[in-house]
Amino acid sequence: MIIQDLKCNRIENPLGYALSKPRLSWIVEPGAEGATLQQACRVEVALDEAFLNILHDSGKREDIDSISYVPELGLAPRTRYYWRVHVWTDRGEAASPVAWFETAKLDEPWTGRWITPDWEEQSVHPLLRRGFSIHKDIARARLYICGLGLYEAELNGQRVGDEYFTPYCNSYNNWIQYQTFDVTGHIRQGENVIGAMLGNGWYKGRFGLSGITHGYYGKHFALLCELVITYTDGSEDTICSDKGWRCAPSHILDSSIYDGEVQDARKYTEEWSSPSFHDAGWDGVRCLDIDFNLLEARRSLPVRIKEELQPVKVIHTPKGETVLDLGQNMVGWVRFKNKAPKGSIIQLQYGEEMQEGCFYRDNLRSAKAEFTYISNGQPDEVQPLFTFYGFRYVKVEGWPGEVRAEDFTGCVVYSDLEATGTLETSNPMVNRLILNALWGQKGNFLDVPTDCPQRDERMGWTGDAQMFSGTACFNMDCDAFFHKYLYDLAQEQATLGGIVPLTVPSFGLNEQDSHTGSSAWSEAATVIPWNLYLHYGDKAILEQQLSSMKDYVDWIRQQDDGSRLWNTGVHYGDWLALDGDGEFNPLGGTPTDLIATAYYAYSSELVAKAAKALGKDSMAADYFKLSAEVKAAFCQEFVTPSGRLAADTQTSYILALFMDLVPESFRPRIIEDLRRNLEKNKFYLQTGFVGTPYFCRVLSENGHNDLAYRLLLNEEYPSWLYEVKMGATTIWERWNSLLPDGKFGELGMNSLNHYTYGSIVEWMYRNMCGIQPLEEAPGFRKIRLAPQPNPLLKHVKASLKTASGLYESAWSYEEDGLHYRFRIPFHAEAELVLPDADIKDITVNGISLEAGSLSYKEEDRTVNMVLKTGQYEIIHSVKQ
Repeated sequence: MIIQDLKCNRIENPLGYALSKPRLSWIVEPGAEGATLQQACRVEVALDEAFLNILHDSGKREDIDSISYVPELGLAPRTRYYWRVHVWTDRGEAASPVAWFETAKLDEPWTGRWITPDWEEQSVHPLLRRGFSIHKDIARARLYICGLGLYEAELNGQRVGDEYFTPYCNSYNNWIQYQTFDVTGHIRQGENVIGAMLGNGWYKGRFGLSGITHGYYGKHFALLCELVITYTDGSEDTICSDKGWRCAPSHILDSSIYDGEVQDARKYTEEWSSPSFHDAGWDGVRCLDIDFNLLEARRSLPVRIKEELQPVKVIHTPKGETVLDLGQNMVGWVRFKNKAPKGSIIQLQYGEEMQEGCFYRDNLRSAKAEFTYISNGQPDEVQPLFTFYGFRYVKVEGWPGEVRAEDFTGCVVYSDLEATGTLETSNPMVNRLILNALWGQKGNFLDVPTDCPQRDERMGWTGDAQMFSGTACFNMDCDAFFHKYLYDLAQEQATLGGIVPLTVPSFGLNEQDSHTGSSAWSEAATVIPWNLYLHYGDKAILEQQLSSMKDYVDWIRQQDDGSRLWNTGVHYGDWLALDGDGEFNPLGGTPTDLIATAYYAYSSELVAKAAKALGKDSMAADYFKLSAEVKAAFCQEFVTPSGRLAADTQTSYILALFMDLVPESFRPRIIEDLRRNLEKNKFYLQTGFVGTPYFCRVLSENGHNDLAYRLLLNEEYPSWLYEVKMGATTIWERWNSLLPDGKFGELGMNSLNHYTYGSIVEWMYRNMCGIQPLEEAPGFRKIRLAPQPNPLLKHVKASLKTASGLYESAWSYEEDGLHYRFRIPFHAEAELVLPDADIKDITVNGISLEAGSLSYKEEDRTVNMVLKTGQYEIIHSVKQ
């Protein structure tokens, strides 16, 4: 028996994060002992790794849940806390390894000052530096730092940490994150030097939906830091940013999220990495007045180089271009080995697709997406520092000699998210689709859940995030990632009177146009918190976001004239659906007031459920009542007395069924009308961003599982596998991003890495493989295990590492019938639902169900049984 995956706030050993209430979690693997149930647990927290100075001891208790345990602690600033767990089970006991979490500054005041180069020209990228001496033995050292727009810190010529794009992207006018780094190993006896390099980033660079906004949040480079050194005798020294620092222009001539980066290595000096700092020729700095109240401990997960890819080939195009093919649409950059003579100019241009055999990037709109490097003649490995690209292809110019694939490496960059889910089927094209959705998540989960990572946009669109959030949580542990995003959302919302902005951060989008939120987009405020609660079982997200959820629904209610309809404002509708007017018209055919009213009911119900989960029964009753009133208004406005929907669109039917908007007596007709609509469209989808995420789920859960598989496996346009046939390695923004002849469709808004339609993967986990979380037991402590096979696929298998442990679900069609394989984790259980089954035809681990020990029941040709911790092979003997 092993206790593993010890996390605090869903992060392993978090250093310097916002930790007002540490939430501890862990997973027990039963091992060879075959433990199935937890009988008791003990959690200890101490100030030392030997647990001599214990601050919290829960004692041996039966009520502790490994999904989330909150110890009673009064936290001190800049303090490391160690914790461990002891578990008693039905087959023995086990102790965990020691984990830790460390606080940041908390309410401790800053002694450092915000500094900036004392230059008139604020476009010059600076180096900032100062020296200091150490003459005592060091116990530990921590660097508390923030730089605007982006920073990279160094100590004695060593890069601090392995993160990129610190201090990350959020609404800087509401809060600014600082990071904490353990730099004990960087400091030496005698002379030392600390420094930082600054770039434009989101804060002061060209960024925003208009594509022309410069410095929306700030106009000046700025640095704030405190290096706190604790000696073995218990004394401390603090090296602060102040007027004593010096600055000089760096070798980065320009940087931009959209346009790329220009480096002149001839300007790089070895002095930058030398501990002997002589500031002759360096300029002074001045202090800036930036509100210290904006500073908060980090919430963003680190952004790191998570993978590396080698180019699969070097292409020489009909135009004479030399192009690297990475074989995968990815996000990050290409690192290369420099061998060019001094003064040589190497330029890389990044693009997603080739056209007519040549390099192409018109779909990036105004984004230049370039990297320019001027060589100093010295061998080096070169990469950008303050930008990223969305690309598969890289055009290389100015390279000395032959361009060889082995001289380049694709650095795949995204937030440090743990992979939790895997899926595999008998169909290679479906497997590629699953990978495409995963790569879309990797590319767009770079601190903010962006819509696309390549063109002059790359913003945290709320609609894309909420529509994909369910799939995201199956693919990866997204709890901490979305905690930060939703915190930022609530900060923005508080300044807008309850309106949820279209993008988070908004970058002034609400100021630039008439939009005041849109249904399905603004639902990020309600849908994402509820999805996190279902997946991770931690009420902390509901506690953090309940006011935001409630304020959003209350804002809708203010637009309501008593009719309980949401028929005001500007809405995006079923974005990019194919049933609208015109081939490239982004607005679908489903009336926007129908969609808005549906989401009004849905969000009201989610607020009620969140309130109920938190024990706020009066609030829950109020919002359940509101939701019921909106549903009644929906029926009065959009449904005839005989159950006919006013709009004959696939999305209309899908919303009515998925959001339970109509009486039970109307459902059969609406289901049949949806089927007829599909038949009218030759069983191809016509849905956009709103209808697509729920489409196959609605079909499978309403008696048309065969049509769900048919939609999945369609290979012609419009379909998921059409994209795969066309060579897609991520999810497209449009069903027809590329036309059958391989040419781009509409260019004004056409991304080849736009994950929303990848939400089909949630259906694969929930319905195809049957792994469904339950509201009454969130965090997968109990699940409904209801796989829905179809002979169009011969076999399928899924694994899912949940907050409760590892689930596995697989099925395959064999000669003797349908074989299922399941794994249920420790201290968990699943209600297995097998449709079209007879107990006489079922064996469990080689024993007939009737003769075995499992509890079961049979009703309407459906067999239900309860599976406890363990592994099961179940055979349903049927002729196929």
